[in-house]
Amino acid sequence: MAINRCSTRRRDLLYASHHHSHSTLLPLAALYLSTPLAAHAQLNPNLMKYACGPANRTFATLSTTSRFTDTTAGFDLLPSPAIQAKSCTSDKPFFFSVPIPEGNYRVTVVLGGPQASVTTVRAEGRRLVLEKIPTAANASITKTFDTNVRYPEISGDANNKVRLKPRELGILDWDHKLTLEFNGDHPSVRSIDIEPITQLTKSGKIQDAPVIYLAGDSTVVDQYYEPWAAWGQMLPRFFLPGVVIANHAESGETTKSFVGEKRLAKIMTTMKPGDYLFMQFAHNDMKPGAVPLDEYRKLLTEFIAQTRAKGATPVLVTPMNRRTFDDAGQITNSFGPYPDAIREVAAEQKATLIDLNAMSKTLFEAMGPEGTLKAFMHYPADSFPGQTAAISDDTHFNSYGAYELARCIVHGIREANLPLIKFLDPTVPDFNPSHPDSQPDFNLPFTPILLKTDPTKVGQT
Repeated sequence: MAINRCSTRRRDLLYASHHHSHSTLLPLAALYLSTPLAAHAQLNPNLMKYACGPANRTFATLSTTSRFTDTTAGFDLLPSPAIQAKSCTSDKPFFFSVPIPEGNYRVTVVLGGPQASVTTVRAEGRRLVLEKIPTAANASITKTFDTNVRYPEISGDANNKVRLKPRELGILDWDHKLTLEFNGDHPSVRSIDIEPITQLTKSGKIQDAPVIYLAGDSTVVDQYYEPWAAWGQMLPRFFLPGVVIANHAESGETTKSFVGEKRLAKIMTTMKPGDYLFMQFAHNDMKPGAVPLDEYRKLLTEFIAQTRAKGATPVLVTPMNRRTFDDAGQITNSFGPYPDAIREVAAEQKATLIDLNAMSKTLFEAMGPEGTLKAFMHYPADSFPGQTAAISDDTHFNSYGAYELARCIVHGIREANLPLIKFLDPTVPDFNPSHPDSQPDFNLPFTPILLKTDPTKVGQT
């Protein structure tokens, strides 16, 4: 089942009373124009503090009329929440956006309101950051998480951009603002404090927190609409403040197209020593005419070389299996030689390997042919607004499946003994893929689908 978080002494010592928690999956997007870069030139990113109801001089006051514009922070996408007892509260989800420069940010929220609530917070395109945080009536709790804001422009050059797909245009992951979703049972927030992430080293120098960049396809991407989900958007939930997840994966990508569309170049312009690049490709590479095996090996090797040249750590991730069972209830290999090629490149290059392919085989076989229907995209017609036909997809996942795969990734981080272990939430136990979380006990509040067409027909390739 989903795991609630609580504060710990270790967290208090590390983060000076900032408490960290994570939220649930969130599918959203709105078709609006991106904010012009020039609109952010005068913003002071050190003064992004907002409070509900009357506030002091340090915090800007939020009211029901506080609405987002290209130059001002406010409620966005859906109607504003009510302001009661110095709390922004509602019986429905609501969104808050702030125009903000590209970069990494630490967000501190004080949750709680006049009635008991359970609040889940997502950032940008359905990134799970705080998962079902309970507060009693008239109580409050402080939670902190880190997130990444990225622009399609490369090195600030409006003429040099990532080549986005039509499905990426106008979505929250590539605009010029930070958007937070507050969802759950009477979601409530008292204040929001956003600040650029810096850390003081032992030598007294200020440096950014380490970033985990994700490169991959539709099984990794921040899926924008319910009921789709992927493990990359679940991963932030399992980390303490101090490390940032920057998910650059996109549906339909191969190792080759990830380079050709300038997605790798975008990562390399912001990557710094101490960062990580987790790369999971093969779902599309192995398709006829896509990326031959020799070229696949060569491209993975180039990804590793470029990452190391930046002083960062490459991590190869084998692709999770598809839902392909034989008559004996065993998962079959639908990738041919590609998973072994990744393992071999990792061995040759002495790079860290997280064998999600092997773990997912164990996981899916533990769930069984019937149980995996609840993890993959299998839904009868009319399960969602605008969905006119049944969907039976044995490649892509809903929130439960994506959450379980993210737990596999975290288990892989522990097994590899990466330095990232120190940033993992200590209240979450290690995961055994042969014992998945109970699906009937798993639930995350759905993000409103801000899409007028059938969400199950959103292109994945």
